[in-house]
Amino acid sequence: MNALKEKFKNDIVPHMHNKYGYSSVMGVPKIEKVVINMGVGDAVQNPKALDKAVEELTQISGQKPLITKAKKSIAGFKLREGMPIGAKVTLRGERMYDFLEKLIHVSLPRVRDFRGVSTKAFDGRGNYTLGIKEQLIFPEIEYDKVDKVRGMDIVIVTTAETDEEARELLTQIGMPFQK
Repeated sequence: MNALKEKFKNDIVPHMHNKYGYSSVMGVPKIEKVVINMGVGDAVQNPKALDKAVEELTQISGQKPLITKAKKSIAGFKLREGMPIGAKVTLRGERMYDFLEKLIHVSLPRVRDFRGVSTKAFDGRGNYTLGIKEQLIFPEIEYDKVDKVRGMDIVIVTTAETDEEARELLTQIGMPFQK
């Protein structure tokens, strides 16, 4: 059993239940899924770049990513519809909690000049998006094997109705928000 999941069940659910006064324990917002998306713009000229991104995303998430394709052609970027241009992974259940725990306690503290994540990145419906500039903050990525620094977007989807509830949930989990 994951430590974060246990903390959620035993500490966070009762705390949120009391603070917001939900009619039942099932009304307490929870984290539904975590989506990690890595756009690989240079995959247009260099198809090998995508393989490397897929490999790194697999190491980070412990799950094989889905290759995303271009929805429409853009001549300026020499892009055709249907060309592979990125990779994404959707994590749920155990893997999601493992990844969140690793993100909060290991990876984010490794970011240079880290002062906390922005509190403005909520979307209005209780979901949180976090942009990461380099994949090197994850312990699984070996510095010597990295050919190019790639960023990624991490979207934390919650069942919360409002941003305020979602922020409270993520704060309780241990997300290091800016003061």
